[in-house]
Amino acid sequence: MRKLAALLGLALIAGCQAADPLSGVNDPHHPWWDLRFSAPRYMTGWVEMSAVVDINNRFFPRRGGGAIGIGAFRNDGIEYAHGWADTGGNGSFVTGADLPKRVFVRWQSSVEPQTYQGWIEIPEEARQLMRYSIARRCAEDPEEPASWHPSLTLGLAPGGIVQVWVWDECLRRVAFNRVQVEVEPLGPYLGKSNGHYFQQTKDSKQYIERFGIPYGSW
Repeated sequence: MRKLAALLGLALIAGCQAADPLSGVNDPHHPWWDLRFSAPRYMTGWVEMSAVVDINNRFFPRRGGGAIGIGAFRNDGIEYAHGWADTGGNGSFVTGADLPKRVFVRWQSSVEPQTYQGWIEIPEEARQLMRYSIARRCAEDPEEPASWHPSLTLGLAPGGIVQVWVWDECLRRVAFNRVQVEVEPLGPYLGKSNGHYFQQTKDSKQYIERFGIPYGSW
């Protein structure tokens, strides 16, 4: 009787999947989610450190996320740093963590120069999309498996602006909350680098000499 019930259960699951070709439940998935950092193009910076508190209130300290805002200068009259371009980002998996409740980040904005830090609350709507992004295949390409892990990106801009994005099932960036964080008064590396910031690139300098820093566009 138990074997019959199990077989009926498997048949029901198979029937549901056949009726729902966009289901990604049985597609391969990585067990963790991805945290990445980006910046507007030419707004060079360096992520010193980050930390995550997951929905189970567990704390995960992390190393820095590396360089952000890198790009080759294009002398074509277009203000590429204005607004948020889709420039990818640096980061890695948050191993062992459930979905994020809040994220801490401290980074150097080399173009000002200034150091910023703060906690960013991740709304439930963002977590819902992180779950959905791996549970469904993209309707535009239904033969491809669902995303193999959820992905969260924090955009870090001069002035201490942080923008939260989650990538949907079609790998499109969906914006959530925008946050203003505080200046870290001790400066880079909490005063342990003698005031030395991550070096601004030559391309960044060329761009800012021509267009300036577009505060208010992020």
